[in-house]
Amino acid sequence: MNTQEIIEKFKGEIIDKSENNDLICVKVSRDKLAKIATVLFSEYKIPLSLFFGTDDRKDTGNFGVHAVFSLDREHKWLKISAEIPANDPQYPSLTKTIMATHWYERYLRDMFGIVPVGHPDLRRLVHHENIPENTYPLRKDFQWNTKLPKDKVPYPMHHVTGEGVMEIPVGPIHAGIIEPGHFRFNVVGERILILEGKLFFTHKGVEKLLEGKNITEALPFIERISGDMSASHSLAYAQAVEKINGCFVPKRAQMLRAIITECERITMHIHDLANIGGMGTGFSFIAANGFRIKERMMRLSMDICGNRFWRGMIVSGGMKKDIDKENLEKILKVSQKAWKEMRKITAIALDSEGFLDRLQYTGELSQEAAEAFGAVGFPARASKIDRDVRRDHPYASYAQFPIQIITKKSTDVFARYRVRIKEVEQSIILLKTLVEKIKEGDIFEKCEVKDGFSIGAVEAWRGEIICALQIKNGVIERCYPRDPSFCNWALFGIMGPGNIVPDFPLINKSLNLSYSGNDL
Repeated sequence: MNTQEIIEKFKGEIIDKSENNDLICVKVSRDKLAKIATVLFSEYKIPLSLFFGTDDRKDTGNFGVHAVFSLDREHKWLKISAEIPANDPQYPSLTKTIMATHWYERYLRDMFGIVPVGHPDLRRLVHHENIPENTYPLRKDFQWNTKLPKDKVPYPMHHVTGEGVMEIPVGPIHAGIIEPGHFRFNVVGERILILEGKLFFTHKGVEKLLEGKNITEALPFIERISGDMSASHSLAYAQAVEKINGCFVPKRAQMLRAIITECERITMHIHDLANIGGMGTGFSFIAANGFRIKERMMRLSMDICGNRFWRGMIVSGGMKKDIDKENLEKILKVSQKAWKEMRKITAIALDSEGFLDRLQYTGELSQEAAEAFGAVGFPARASKIDRDVRRDHPYASYAQFPIQIITKKSTDVFARYRVRIKEVEQSIILLKTLVEKIKEGDIFEKCEVKDGFSIGAVEAWRGEIICALQIKNGVIERCYPRDPSFCNWALFGIMGPGNIVPDFPLINKSLNLSYSGNDL
């Protein structure tokens, strides 16, 4: 279904419509929002990429809720908005018919106090026991430095009762250095009946901190949302800024952006191939060698960027600094050598029946469940969902140099492992092409700051990043940099049951989600 067909179908229910660049915005009544969204998602199979709120009371006296759909074939975004009266902040829930909105709507209630009426599970998502009730940090009248008293509000976890049923709590404090997250298992023997996660223990308030900042001041916050996706988050944000301001980004800068983000992908996919193989299954040969190989990529980042996380290069308007021919050739040489060696390691692993026994049929995520929950990135592609922002909303130099999209059918940890292997192979091919074809030229074009709203999107190694940005009076009015982890954390409730408890770390590592990226 294309844009014109959508507008024609719902023309009697659309209050207002506008279009700018790749974004179509329509306004509907709050009572029609769920109905229209459900038709698009369920009947026409148009993916929901984002659902968020705004506090527009100063201008309109209302709040706003916004559903963003991805029109992949047209390379456009469709934003459907509804005003929510401040004196009656509620609307009919979308979750009843679109499961992908279930966390978004809980987040909306916690942060804005907007109630999705009919939501099947309105437990607090971000606000756990210690946040007072009726505290809404993303309302404009809430100050970022407010000191909140601790208020022990009970948070009910799900329980299963019956003979032989036991409960296993894990976290939120874990061994090692990973960030806090709590997981509750209801089991019979070692078989998982219910698996539930509880996150947001380290919610940073990034969205609030971005309010009122200019586009330059905001960038360091964006880059640090999730350290292992610094380049991708900064690129999504830069794109959003550039679309609003109509910036021209030089061709060389576009190619350098693709090089940097593909290096980030290679680095982290090598990490995951090592982590799944060694730490997830006990096949320590893979971990010992894989982490050694990944270290080369991190040292390469230090040589190129001055840090180990591919950070500090991408800015609005292009690149902060150039990469000369010698360093471009170094990037290609180091990446090719690292992958050549890692490919041999994975080949040895995949020749092991014991290793395959752990990966195959473990943590299965059906295509139907992945679509219903709005899964993104390689976990979705490993469950037969053929979506990738690099192709569906091409940015940087991906339109000129398209990449092959890898999907798998087995939907298990094994599929997610193989997708990573194939994606690195594609990244190496693309790197070679970019390094050979890049020409001398400018790397930066100054952006004049204008007011407006736009969507920036990047296919990071973990999945689709969406940055919804609104600039007003030259500063950020609202910025929602949605990390792919927010979409995929809830998948554990589907993937865990039926497996045994020792498989959970393996399932977890097969997704490698970010606590920090989730806990904005």
